[in-house]
Amino acid sequence: MTKQLFALGLVTQLDRSALAAYCCAYSRWVEAWVQIQQFGLILKSPSGYPMQSPYLAILNTALEQMRAYSTEFGMTPSSRSRVKTANPKQRDLFSNFLDDQEDTG
Repeated sequence: MTKQLFALGLVTQLDRSALAAYCCAYSRWVEAWVQIQQFGLILKSPSGYPMQSPYLAILNTALEQMRAYSTEFGMTPSSRSRVKTANPKQRDLFSNFLDDQEDTG
């Protein structure tokens, strides 16, 4: 995703922490989705009554965080028109950064 955002001029090295936060939210969303698929939306409480899976709250929170970051990076159709792209010099600096990251691991 980073390479696509970079190619469009929508991400620079300064955006690293925000992009990492998006990735963390995405990871939590995937994990919660896997747990919901495995155990379902409704679980039995210790007393035997049905209750909503706690993973649903985790999933919804992560999804909301992903939506917010997606908007910031112009990853939704409506936000894409409002996001300004980086100039070519900034893209070159970020390209060098990405190349260095690939070399280290």
